[in-house]
Amino acid sequence: MSFTIEERGRPNTQDYRVFFKNSDGKYISPFHDVPIYANEAENIFHAIVEVPRWTNAKMEIATKDPLNPLKQDVKKGTLRYVPNVFPHKGYIWNYGAIPQTWEDPNHKDSHTGCCGDNDPIDICDIGNQVCSQGEIIKVKVLGTLALIDEGETDWKVIVINTEDPDAGDFNNIDDVKRLKPGYLEATVDWFRRYKVPDGKPENEFAFNGDFKDRDFAIQTVKSTHEFWKALISNKSNAGELNCMNTSVSDSPFCCSAADAEAVVKSAGTFGPDEPIPSSVDKWFYYEN
Repeated sequence: MSFTIEERGRPNTQDYRVFFKNSDGKYISPFHDVPIYANEAENIFHAIVEVPRWTNAKMEIATKDPLNPLKQDVKKGTLRYVPNVFPHKGYIWNYGAIPQTWEDPNHKDSHTGCCGDNDPIDICDIGNQVCSQGEIIKVKVLGTLALIDEGETDWKVIVINTEDPDAGDFNNIDDVKRLKPGYLEATVDWFRRYKVPDGKPENEFAFNGDFKDRDFAIQTVKSTHEFWKALISNKSNAGELNCMNTSVSDSPFCCSAADAEAVVKSAGTFGPDEPIPSSVDKWFYYEN
């Protein structure tokens, strides 16, 4: 199964969108139409790369827009770039989400005591390759971190791209500790402090910031897939989420290829990049 992207609008502007197409060239939703599993028997999952490693633009699946293209988050009318909190530069992994998952905001997690954040479950790919925006990769789950973000459960699933040359050496979270010393500690530090330059307090974590292992993480991913099934079949209240899809045949939100094409064609034509503000390269320093 292969996927391609189609860019619309001008990069680094508020009208920029990244739409997705399947191997037949039909437009799809990365949230709802890309299968969660690349290989269910081996627990290999698909992941949508929203933000390539070392970059700052907070690109994300637009869960409230038709067909859920990637777009850059906007805060107070301005494009959002994640600040560089020393010694970090941009995102320190390929960052993205697992399709066909949903952290239900009406479900209180028994482990964290907090409800979900209303988004697909997030992934941090620790592989060597810097992926491209909108790339769909196959990943092996290694563990998970439970971020508590403004009172909501926001799982961060640690994964490795199965095509990484070192993927065979990584099978659980302890392998990351052993083979990439300091990476997990840096991950906790990154998530703890990345909102501080915006005037917000440090984030907190369940389990004292400890990572849960592979089996726990896989079960967490699968539970969010069950929440998504309820969402896409209209058994859970979608609220502002847009569940338009082209492949979930028993979903009341399933649309025709023509309807999907009309959504994409209504977006602006692809144009040249706007420059990224020089302030995005600033490093922020503060005492832990």
